[in-house]
Formats: sequence, C-alpha cells, structure tokens
Amino acid sequence: MVKKQLPIGFVAVLHNVRSLHNVGSIFRTADGAGIGKIYLCGITPAPIDAFGKPRKQLAKVSLGAEKSVEWEKVYSTAKLLKKLRKDGYRIFAVEQAKGSNLFYKTHGGKKNLGAGVALVMGSEVKGLPLSVLRVADEILEIPMRGRKESLNVSVAFGIVAYHLASQAPTLRV
Repeated sequence: MVKKQLPIGFVAVLHNVRSLHNVGSIFRTADGAGIGKIYLCGITPAPIDAFGKPRKQLAKVSLGAEKSVEWEKVYSTAKLLKKLRKDGYRIFAVEQAKGSNLFYKTHGGKKNLGAGVALVMGSEVKGLPLSVLRVADEILEIPMRGRKESLNVSVAFGIVAYHLASQAPTLRV
C-alpha cells in the first residue's frame, strides 16, 4: 500500500488547547492524515517542556507522532493566520459560530486551496475567539445530533482533517 501524503502545505493550528492528551492525540491524527506541520499557539503545550524534556503524557498518546510531524510554538494565533493567508493558505476554523458551514459541505479541491490548507482548532472550553474567526476563510461546524453541544477537540480535529485531506488528494510534496 502506497502512503499518499499531503504536502507541508496542509498544516494544523492549535489555539490554546490545554490538554496534553488532546495535543498528543492531534499529533497522532495529523500524522495519519498527512498534515505536515502543527503550530502550537498560546498556551497549547509543546511536546517538550521549558527544560527540553519530553512531556510523557503527550508522548504516551501520540505514540511518537510528535517526532514525525513538524511543529512550532507560536505566541499569536491571529498573526500566524494572517501570515499563512499572505502565503496563500486557505484557512478553515472549526467552531460553532454564526455563519458557519457544515464541514462536509466544504469542497476544497486543489483549485480552491491555493498554497494549502490551515485547519484551526480552539480551546476545549472557550473554542476560538472572534479575532481568530475573523481571519478564517471559512468556519466549519460538525452537526451534533445528540444532547451534547460539542465533541472533544481531538475527535473534531480528526473528522475535519480527514475530510479536508479527502478533498485534495492530488496535492503532493
């Protein structure tokens, strides 16, 4: 089986995701979906701590994906997104917000993706702030059919990441 991988042009942006377990899970899913880089913004923890030691809780969940997916710690999510947009990325934010579209009705396709895709996920509690949503090209929402109002951030990430990856199978490194 040949592994099809999207280029570094498929990136994830995590805004204030607090849980080491969620970040580790997102690393593992990003590797599987072919995402080339994860930007860890705000308080989102990195795979290594301030002393250069690996974070065991994150590594336990990521199963080594923190070593195979490039990552970068960034302070300002909004500034990063403006830079990515300037570089030609199409920015998709996942949030329940006014004006959001159902994630499965998004048709990226190579023509519409420009230099690539930036998939933005927010805090487990507060989601994404308006300052980030304003920079997004499109806000995507996952419909909730039960009593709960939202999914875990790492689960939501997996659903949307694989959908976007399926929309752009012709992108290559």
